[in-house]
Amino acid sequence: MAGVESSTSWTVYDATKLSAREIYGVVLSDLGAARPDIVGLSADLAKSTQIGAFGERFPDRFFNFGIAEQNMFGAAAGLAKMGLTPFVSTFSAFASMRACEFLRTDVCYQNLNVKVIATHGGTSFGSAGTTHHATEDLSIVRAFANLTVIVPADGFETAQAVKKCLDLAGPIYIRIGRGFEPTVYDREDETFQIGKAVEMRPGTDITIIACGPTVFHAVEASKVLAENDGLSVRVLNMHTIKPIDEEAVMRAVAETRRILTVEDHNVIGGLGTAVADVIAASGKGCAFTKVGIPDTFTPHGYPEDLMNLFGTDTDGIVAKVRELLGREFEEDEDWEDEV
Repeated sequence: MAGVESSTSWTVYDATKLSAREIYGVVLSDLGAARPDIVGLSADLAKSTQIGAFGERFPDRFFNFGIAEQNMFGAAAGLAKMGLTPFVSTFSAFASMRACEFLRTDVCYQNLNVKVIATHGGTSFGSAGTTHHATEDLSIVRAFANLTVIVPADGFETAQAVKKCLDLAGPIYIRIGRGFEPTVYDREDETFQIGKAVEMRPGTDITIIACGPTVFHAVEASKVLAENDGLSVRVLNMHTIKPIDEEAVMRAVAETRRILTVEDHNVIGGLGTAVADVIAASGKGCAFTKVGIPDTFTPHGYPEDLMNLFGTDTDGIVAKVRELLGREFEEDEDWEDEV
């Protein structure tokens, strides 16, 4: 893949000028120049998802299916069976729900090399309301066998995920937002590895595990808590929801004993549930809280207002950390009696 890496024209500094989905379109176009097997598929959302940049550069390798997501996923499966590498792009709500059966049965069941770039994830398309808010998609696609699920924190990580997914055979679901979410990374030397969490800040008092746009707010919250409360807050960017980095989770449990998960997604079945599954299976005890969208549908609103409403922004995370630190998980911290 060395040739592919050197052919890309995007750099981390473009994250300040382009949204994650715009960066995805640029990176995919660059990769397409080095990989003639890559084809792009859209369901009449080429401009909104930015896969249109690939279509403009490679019109003979780009297919628009109109508003027919189910047909698009079926065709992607066929193209993959022919040895091509389809990149399917549509809104997260449509990829996970409208085309749910086709993603599961046509793509995942056959373990085909289809890459799904699901945009407008979470509440990032706030103005469109519940019909376009993808607040259940992670819980749905996590359950599909063979499917890798990635939620990049910002544009830079989106670029890395798109490039790295070519090294991994099989179906991959990459969930990104709608537009100018805050940037998290500011250096070229950041590394990205599918299935491995990134420690954004070290800490010993509590660990915040976040994904997507909540990573930025988790980092900011850790700074506030360090300055105002004297707390040492570890922040893990769990960009890969499946397979989750169990080692990073259990190290956080052992070293901080308090875990807070934060996600722009329903608290049922997403990142928080994935982390809770790991902890429960280990038999270890800790204080644990999930922060996200409760068991409700989301109203219309700006993304920042919705994140504030559900407590997934900086202020909400700070409040939840303070609350969690007031909880005791047991009288002692000795695990020897917890066999």
